[in-house]
Amino acid sequence: MAVMTGPVGELPEYAEKVLTVVEGIPPGRVMTYGDIAEWLGEGGPRQVGRVMSLYGGAVPWWRVVRADGTPPPCHEGRALAHYRREGTPLRRSAGPPEHAPDVPAAPRGVRLDMRRARWDGHPPGDTPGDTADRAAGGG
Repeated sequence: MAVMTGPVGELPEYAEKVLTVVEGIPPGRVMTYGDIAEWLGEGGPRQVGRVMSLYGGAVPWWRVVRADGTPPPCHEGRALAHYRREGTPLRRSAGPPEHAPDVPAAPRGVRLDMRRARWDGHPPGDTPGDTADRAAGGG
């Protein structure tokens, strides 16, 4: 499990769940704050964002983005370096989809190509019910 980075004390149960999902996002893929809340079946985008701001430093935080494909606020430049390294599909805000090496260095105007980068939380070949059952301890 992730090392805690944030307020001293025991990691809240919800934070533990959020960080576990984030750790499972494959390189080159992303989930939105809302996707994570929906996958967990509790909380919402703001609650996930709060967990990430307090405890997300030890997990691949750059793989959690806003629904419009923009990187985490105030961390765009650092996130872009991770996206390029992982080959995460990116696009210019006003242009056609592009892969990371073709996107200019400045993060302004760069978004993730959500159609190609978004991950649904399910390993290839699993059905949504199978994965949800395992997450709940049923398999």
